[in-house]
Amino acid sequence: MLFRKLGLSPAVLEGVKAMGYTEPTPIQLRAIPHILAGEDVIGSAQTGTGKTAAYALPILTKLGEPSHGPRALILEPTRELAAQVETACRDFMRFTKLSVAVVFGGVGYGKQLDALRDGVDVLVATPGRLLDHLQRGTCRLNKVEYLVLDEADRMLDMGFLPDVRRILDHCPKQRHTSLFSATIPPEIETLIKWAMKAPKVIEIGARRSPAETVKHVIYPVSDTQKLDLVLALLGQVKFDSVIVFCRTRNRADRVGHALTRNNHSVATLHSNRTQKEREQALKGFRDGKYEVLVATDIAARGLDILNVSHVINYDVPQHPEDYVHRIGRTGRAEASGDAFTIMVAEDAQHVQSIERFIGRKIERIKLPGFDYKYTALFDEAKPGNTQAVGRARGSRVAGGYSFGPSRRRR
Repeated sequence: MLFRKLGLSPAVLEGVKAMGYTEPTPIQLRAIPHILAGEDVIGSAQTGTGKTAAYALPILTKLGEPSHGPRALILEPTRELAAQVETACRDFMRFTKLSVAVVFGGVGYGKQLDALRDGVDVLVATPGRLLDHLQRGTCRLNKVEYLVLDEADRMLDMGFLPDVRRILDHCPKQRHTSLFSATIPPEIETLIKWAMKAPKVIEIGARRSPAETVKHVIYPVSDTQKLDLVLALLGQVKFDSVIVFCRTRNRADRVGHALTRNNHSVATLHSNRTQKEREQALKGFRDGKYEVLVATDIAARGLDILNVSHVINYDVPQHPEDYVHRIGRTGRAEASGDAFTIMVAEDAQHVQSIERFIGRKIERIKLPGFDYKYTALFDEAKPGNTQAVGRARGSRVAGGYSFGPSRRRR
């Protein structure tokens, strides 16, 4: 097993073997030696590249034997990511004597207080709930030797960087710090200069465009027909599972209720749902209980959701990076996938930003048989321009083309 050459401890290697890992991914191959050497690391890698193992395996190796109090702290922007990383760490450390706990909001304090009182070696946390514990005096970070800031750009988008700074004030100055982020905007560069020491920068698969296996197109429509068009698309497409992305929590609820009324099995995922509801939604979607997941950008990154055949952007994302992340939920692991973006007139500026970011024009098409109302967006299709709003030759998308064998669940 090639992991043996990286210097990981025998107990950690047993955990790696039990999980079925045989060969390190590029981010693991490059990050693990630096972290084992005690160097700060900035890792840029996309979802699904194995970055959790890239920082967890060397940290668990360095921790060695248990010691009372958190010695490793992993900060995550969302509850779902925190729970996912805690599960991964638990799997990696199953043959060690180390312990891990997770703290996040939306649930009671009881189990978290018990875990913190017992003493854990690895603490996975979201910033808000961790600050609550620090202010209550139920958690201390004075023994932290290893700090990981995961999905740092997402924490920036969610307004968590001031909280992160306050948390870092509770950690020892002498520590190892890793930061993983898909992008490094100026605000994060400021945090890096303040929180890290001569970090090694590792960039793996930095992607400004969707995977080649994803066919993505835009459906222009009038604002009043967005929902009708989504229902029509779902009626024509042969799909396994679909994620529908909405910009706001209220809109996600409205779209979810509308799809349910139209006989689709739907789960809804956003930050206003209780933790139990969020866990049930994700599990039900993964297990096939629900064919459609309606979500905000909470589901765009990091979460381990496989076999998504289609993505629909009910709302155009306002940040180009989010477009790549969203449609990257399909076409994973070299599988094919389709992504549809519903565009109304007010979205024009955001679509132009996305096209500049990915370096290409996204094809506009119409859905045959749909009773369109006029929108100025259709004026983009000049005479003789058969591809601006028309057929996508050979496409797998809904547009009057061949879909191949039915892929809808039975």
